[in-house]
Amino acid sequence: MLIRQCNEEDLEKLKNIEYKTFNETFRPQNKDEDIDNYLKQTFTDNNVLKELQNEDSFIYFIYVEDQLTGYLKLNINKAQTEDFGNEYIEIERIYVLNHFQKMGVGRELYNHALKVAREHGYNKIWLGVWEHNLKAIQFYKKLGFEKIGEHAFYMGKDKQIDEIMSIAI
Repeated sequence: MLIRQCNEEDLEKLKNIEYKTFNETFRPQNKDEDIDNYLKQTFTDNNVLKELQNEDSFIYFIYVEDQLTGYLKLNINKAQTEDFGNEYIEIERIYVLNHFQKMGVGRELYNHALKVAREHGYNKIWLGVWEHNLKAIQFYKKLGFEKIGEHAFYMGKDKQIDEIMSIAI
């Protein structure tokens, strides 16, 4: 497996993997209209370019045998989706294409997140995970994350609850 940091030249690749993994993960449990609206509004060229240009966000691709299989997005400082202060780095997204799940790809991305967190002097990681994404919740619990709270997330017009989880590293 190869992990590399994304740059502006990766705009189309990033947009495509974001769109595809989000769609695979959440469409089965949500209304098509809500998913379609979210995808159209979120994964635009402009929004994805802003993600790539944000100096407080770090985005990485992971490849298995030269095939792009997933990505990781980390946030610090003001890029975090919630203010958890200076001790925390946020894992905003770990997404792996369905076909490559259960192959250690997500674990590799998490290990890379740990490495980046330590390199930047962080000793805690937090993330939000949809309360109905049981596969992801189990993954994070197995890694040692614990639930510390909740926050609302809107999928289109549908208000959903994300569990906030954290771990000391």
